[in-house]
Amino acid sequence: MRMRQARPPSDTSPAGPARPAEDDLGRYRAVRARTEALCAPLSPEDAVVQSMPDASPAKWHLAHTTWFFETFLLAGREPGFAPFDAGYGYLFNSYYEAVGPRHARAQRGLLTRPSLREVAAYRRAVDLRVEALLARGLDAGGEAVLALGLAHEEQHQELVLTDVKHLLAQSPLRPAYAPALPPPGRAPAAPARWVEHPGGVYEVGHAGDGFAFDDEGPRHRVVLEPFALASRPVTCGEWLAFMGDGGYRRPELWMSDGLAAAQGGGWEAPLHWIRDGGAWRAFTLHGVRDLDPAEPVAHLSWYEADAYARWAG
Repeated sequence: MRMRQARPPSDTSPAGPARPAEDDLGRYRAVRARTEALCAPLSPEDAVVQSMPDASPAKWHLAHTTWFFETFLLAGREPGFAPFDAGYGYLFNSYYEAVGPRHARAQRGLLTRPSLREVAAYRRAVDLRVEALLARGLDAGGEAVLALGLAHEEQHQELVLTDVKHLLAQSPLRPAYAPALPPPGRAPAAPARWVEHPGGVYEVGHAGDGFAFDDEGPRHRVVLEPFALASRPVTCGEWLAFMGDGGYRRPELWMSDGLAAAQGGGWEAPLHWIRDGGAWRAFTLHGVRDLDPAEPVAHLSWYEADAYARWAG
C-alpha cells in the first residue's frame, strides 16, 4: 500500500498553541535521525536502484524529505533564504504542482547524480538551517508545516522499508536487510469466528486540535449497514489451503481483469513467497525464513483477496 499524498502545506492550516522551541527541535532531530538509521544498512548501490515504477530509491527518499522542509518550512521564514541547489527542486519534488515541474517518478532510479554523499551533505545543511529556525521559534503556521513535514517523513520511513524489501527480493542471492530473527514460536491460530455488528449512524473523521491529514476530516456522519468481521486475519496456513485447491487457476473465483493480471504476472502465491522444493518460504527484511502457518497473510493484491473471499464463501 502506498502512502497518502499530503497536499501542499499552508500557513492557514489549523494548529494548536505554539510548542516550546526545544520540543520542536527534539521531535525534528528524532524523526530525521530515524530515517538515516533506516538507510544505514544500505550500500550506495542499494540506495540508488529503483526496482519498479511504484517504488523509489532510498537516496530519493532521503533527498525528497529534505526538499520538503527546505521548500515549505525554510522558504518564506529563513532570512535571506536561498535553496541549497536550484536544480534539486526539479529532481526531488514528488507531486506538488504548485511549486513547479518534476522529474518523472518512474525514472528516479536513473538519478545517479547527485551522489549519495552529496544527498547526505544536503540533509546536513538543511538540518542546520531548520534547527536554527526552530531555535528562534515558530508561529502557528510554521508549527502546522513542521507537524505535516514530520508526519510526511514518517510515511517515507515506511516506504523506505517497503521499497528496500521489494528491491532486495529481486536479487537471486535474497540478501537480508537486517540480521535474522529467531523463529517466532507462534501458537497455532485460534479458529476464526464471525463478530456481528448491527450497523447504524456513526461519526467518523478527525476531531480536535491535534495533527491530522486533510483527508481525515472534517468529522461527519455515515450510515453503516449491518455487517460481520472475522475475529482474526486470514493466516498463511489458510492461504496455503486456497492455493492447494487451485485458487490461482480457477477462473470462477476471479474478476476478469484480476485473472488477466494473475496470468500475465505468473502469480501462484503472494508476493515474497518462494517455492523451496515442495514447500513455501517467505522473503523478509531479515532474509528468507520458513513460512509460519499461523502468521497473517500479507503482500496480497485486491484481486487475490477478492478471489480468496469468494473461495472461502
